[in-house]
Amino acid sequence: QVQLVESGGGSAQAGGSLRLSCAFSGHTYSTVCIGWFRQAPGKEREGVAAILYGGGDTYYADSVKGRFTISQDNGKNTVYLQMNSLKPEDTATYYCAADRPNGGRWSEVQGYNYWGQGTQVTVSS
Repeated sequence: QVQLVESGGGSAQAGGSLRLSCAFSGHTYSTVCIGWFRQAPGKEREGVAAILYGGGDTYYADSVKGRFTISQDNGKNTVYLQMNSLKPEDTATYYCAADRPNGGRWSEVQGYNYWGQGTQVTVSS
């Protein structure tokens, strides 16, 4: 039902910045939870940030607070993840995901039923 496409990944030096975009379509509910996740090779997928699209509340993992900002553009059905002060530990494939508001499970993979294909972020030291 819901389709998501990530873009904006690439390479950056430690301390640099990147902005990821998640364009989504096919949703039928007015309020949608959009989450950003990341997964490095051999590691579990982990929640990074989330936003209630159509509501405005935001959530962040402790590891990115103060460095990453999630935002929305209602007119474009797009969610952004602005990543500043990048660290090598941020290297991963980044995915966006969507579902109805999920009762506080914003950081859990099982809280989302719709996923994009991912975009690669590489941070060099």
